[in-house]
Formats: sequence, structure tokens, C-alpha cells
Amino acid sequence: MVSNAAESYPFDVFKRHCASHMVLDLLSGKWTYLTVTALRQGRMRNAALARKIEGISPKMLSQTLRGLEHDGLVLRTVHAEVPPRVEYELTPLGEELAGLMDQICIWAQNHVPDILISRAANGDAEAQARLAAARAS
Repeated sequence: MVSNAAESYPFDVFKRHCASHMVLDLLSGKWTYLTVTALRQGRMRNAALARKIEGISPKMLSQTLRGLEHDGLVLRTVHAEVPPRVEYELTPLGEELAGLMDQICIWAQNHVPDILISRAANGDAEAQARLAAARAS
């Protein structure tokens, strides 16, 4: 069970120097989001994560996993084998976050057309091209 540490500390995200800003910085990263949601499917090795998260470089995946481990969201397990096998999985805190991120993912996927239409109406060429491609398929 994840503890509710917020009851013990007076954090206010709207205050300029509040420590909660570093959590928001962590959550706002695209690679953090994709890595956490990928790990929601269960324990994975680095190569499996790299295949799942298209476009992430090996360096960025390593940095992201290291940061998530540092923040207590991911557990890294090294198995004593030759060659060594390393697996990553979400901690209970990471699972709680992944549940919230799943809701954002569902919202995002459901509203892609709305956002593209709005952007295209405001002259965004990439949005116009993506809409045209979506309509053609």
C-alpha cells in the first residue's frame, strides 16, 4: 500500500519554490510517461522496453529508467546469470502513477481528432497533414 505522505508535509504546487515542482517536472517528460505506461504491462527487460517505446534512444531509455528507479517508481532487478539479466518493474508507487497515466492515455487517444482539428483550424501544417492522412486511410 502506498502511504499518503502528503498528510505529513505542507506542499503547495502553486508556490514558486515548492518541492512538488520536481515531481511535476518528472511527470511532464514524454519518455517518463511512455516508460511508466509500458511497464504497466509487467516486468520487462531493457530490449523489450526499447522495442515497445518506438523512437527512444538507448541513452534516453537508460537515463529515464535510472531516474525512475532513483525516484522510487521503478525497481531494477539484476539476476546472477551469465550474461547478466536485468529486469525492470513498477513499484507500488509507480503502479499508482501508472493508473493515473492510463487515464491520460485514454483521454489523449480519444481526443486526438479534436486537438488536430483545432490545430489545423489555426494553421498548423503538421496537424493538417495528419488529418489528411487519417482521412485517407
